[in-house]
Amino acid sequence: MKFNKLIPELSVSNIENSKQFYLKLGFKIMYERKEDKFVFIEFQGNQIMLEEINNNWNTGKLEYPFGRGINISMTVNNINEYYNDLKNKEVTFFEDIMVNKYRVDEEIYEDIEFLIQDPDGYLLRFNN
Repeated sequence: MKFNKLIPELSVSNIENSKQFYLKLGFKIMYERKEDKFVFIEFQGNQIMLEEINNNWNTGKLEYPFGRGINISMTVNNINEYYNDLKNKEVTFFEDIMVNKYRVDEEIYEDIEFLIQDPDGYLLRFNN
């Protein structure tokens, strides 16, 4: 198994709820440690670790929405098709699909993107 150089590990309030949510989004379980309430998931090369709150890594009190001030940006294939697939699955969107322009030095890039909030409030940004 190939691990990305950067993999966010999200503390979640209920591992089963989170696991089902991410599976609905198309993520696959790469491995899990049920005894630790931990799962490693992947979707099109985007990797995330989920672990039920166990006070191992907490730097403060966790309150909903978790992950304030951060969104996890993930590049996916065929963003429009993926968005429509999730819409058909009745996934709730934090921000519907949109086109945003970002300047990188002197070049302008257009991103087609949408955002979803997971059960604990983490913001997931899917883009092309």
